Amino acid sequence: MASIRKASGLTQAQIAQLIGIEQYLVSSYVTGRLHLSDDMLIRFAKALGASSDSILGLDGSEIEQLPLPKQKVLLQTIDGFLKGEGI
Repeated sequence: MASIRKASGLTQAQIAQLIGIEQYLVSSYVTGRLHLSDDMLIRFAKALGASSDSILGLDGSEIEQLPLPKQKVLLQTIDGFLKGEGI
């Protein structure tokens, strides 16, 4: 996520202000000391103008490298989340 933040031209303080948290928490998320919840992932994606996949380090090709049964499970999970069924 650090490279996406740097490419956006935003400082950690600016991102913190955009998503409504303290700067030290942004640092903790960027460095991996804290894990992103679904809500925080969405907030970071919106603030950075990036996809949640790119924030998580997925670029499609990684998903395509999974065996087909695992791809199906992953896509079903994403569909369920988007439909409000949760994970």
